[in-house]
Amino acid sequence: MAKIDVNVPDIGDFKDVPVIEVLVKPGDKVKVDQSLVTLESDKATMDVPSPIAGTVADVVTKVGDKVSMGVLIARIDAAGADAAPSPSLPAAAKAEAPASAAPPAAPSAAPAAPPPSAPAPAPTPGPAKPDFSGAFAGPAVRRLARELDIDLNSIKGSGEKGRITKEDIKSALARSAGAVAGGGALPAVPAVDFAKFGPIETVPLSRIKRISGPRLHASWVNVPHVTHTDEADITDLEAFRKTLDEDAKKDKSKPYRVSLLPLLMRATVATLKAFPTFNAALSPAGDALIMRRYWHIGVAVDTAEGLVVAVVKDVDQKGVIELARELGELSEKARAGKLAPAEMQGATFTISSLGGIGGTAFTPIVNAPEVAILGVVRSRTAPVWDGAAFQPRLMLPLCLSYDHRVIDGAAAARFMRHLGAVVEDMRRVIL
Repeated sequence: MAKIDVNVPDIGDFKDVPVIEVLVKPGDKVKVDQSLVTLESDKATMDVPSPIAGTVADVVTKVGDKVSMGVLIARIDAAGADAAPSPSLPAAAKAEAPASAAPPAAPSAAPAAPPPSAPAPAPTPGPAKPDFSGAFAGPAVRRLARELDIDLNSIKGSGEKGRITKEDIKSALARSAGAVAGGGALPAVPAVDFAKFGPIETVPLSRIKRISGPRLHASWVNVPHVTHTDEADITDLEAFRKTLDEDAKKDKSKPYRVSLLPLLMRATVATLKAFPTFNAALSPAGDALIMRRYWHIGVAVDTAEGLVVAVVKDVDQKGVIELARELGELSEKARAGKLAPAEMQGATFTISSLGGIGGTAFTPIVNAPEVAILGVVRSRTAPVWDGAAFQPRLMLPLCLSYDHRVIDGAAAARFMRHLGAVVEDMRRVIL
């Protein structure tokens, strides 16, 4: 049988990527596109698939090894295959490579690296992608620049032969954040030698926090935040939710759970339709609103590495049961670090729920270019006057942070009252 070498395919502008899991061993039978090993870049986890069906002859790498494009991963005895097709890009790597990137090389030969002085291929022109054709930067850096709305053409690279690095992007972001009214820069936090005062330990930030930090900082600095709080009586809704949850746990095919979140998502979409400005985005020039006629809701998921926002598409077209199942699946993938890039993009409005942890109120940061975000904390039983006596009612605190350039206080108050009314009587969703 022909023995085929399996190499790391084109994974974008990544080098020395750690191997975090080896999924096969010598003697294992594998199918085409079956995952062999899992890599973890600073953006996402990526599986290296088998290009052919056959039997694993050798596994060259082990957990902890650091690999780059073209490095040998394993050898497979082909099961009657004449030649091996080129390995497909992992989902995460596909999302990070520009549209004009060349296809990966055949697995039997290490792909030739481009000359160090050659500029990276320009992204495919289009309204959603700025023209970085004159910039010397890799796919991951280009993607980060697009996400943070940074013009690569105005940045001088500090890398080898003038290559623009992620650190250059962060420095540019800090400079733009400091350009506040009047041109004055924000004062830097002074460095402190903490070791002078006692024992210390330096713990690196998780990958998720390293990625989300600059975006959160950019949003907080550039978006004038205001938070409006209110509460809704969910006594009846909670009783309904418990009924749905009991039925869900008894599902013989695949049990699932129904939390308050899918009900709240449906109520939120109904409110967004009544107040479409809250589903809009501010144009890059800041002089117009882009009214989005779709309703994709981002949901913050708590993971061991930090918060990840999974996006549920077309919430207006899905029922509570379907949303509950999808939320469960996305949450599992998020905690395992397996969310695909497409599952983290395209949100028009975000919900961040701390209901299972606690708190009475908080100020969630607007996930720009969205213009508002809803925060939810733990419900509490409180005495509510019904006109004749105080009655124990389950009250849900709601916290809305919004971009004051787009939304004023009166609009926010009306939005929250409408949302509260829908939550208190979900029959309004069908209106």
